[in-house]
Amino acid sequence: MENTSMLGRKTNEESVGLSSKNRYMVETALMIAVTLIMGNTILGTIPTPFLKVSIVTVPVALASMLIGPAAGIICGIVFGLNSFSGALTGASGMLSTLFTISPVGVFVTAVVARFLDAALVSVIYRLIHRGRLKTASYYITGALMPLFNTVFFMTSLCLFFYNTDYVQGLVQTYNAGNAFSFVIAMVGFQATVEAIIGCILGGTVAMVLAKVLHRA
Repeated sequence: MENTSMLGRKTNEESVGLSSKNRYMVETALMIAVTLIMGNTILGTIPTPFLKVSIVTVPVALASMLIGPAAGIICGIVFGLNSFSGALTGASGMLSTLFTISPVGVFVTAVVARFLDAALVSVIYRLIHRGRLKTASYYITGALMPLFNTVFFMTSLCLFFYNTDYVQGLVQTYNAGNAFSFVIAMVGFQATVEAIIGCILGGTVAMVLAKVLHRA
């Protein structure tokens, strides 16, 4: 009788584990789909009178906070691969041009940079999601995901392509004296806006969903 009871408990535990695994896979797949939809439609941008603000990093941040670091990293890689495919098809003007110079450089800039962004921000979230910073961690993560996305992307871009004729033409356009001033002139304002929107949008959605899904 005792063995039967133990077997029943073990079966229940395995069932719960299987259900949890399936839920994890479904939620991750859902966030991958959201990332792809936002990355390929106008849903991934917020148009303003001055620039188009990208919010594709929001589902990456949500996956990291609500599902787990691995899910966030997977969504980050998907985001990068989608960007890389744009370089192959010609959908991304700048990356498509740079692809003819160095396919490896474009892969690092588009994919590896997004992997590093998701991995680093996921670790930061796990470290600060406790105590007095628990609520603030949602907003901090929402802001850091687009911010580090810009940092890693532009760092890779400069490492591989700064001395190319194409980028030097942009440097002259922005009247930049060095790589740092070029980055600030080209994406400084946009990165700031994206970080603020990511903070508000990603942080708020993450906090609400965490309570609804009992993940707080």
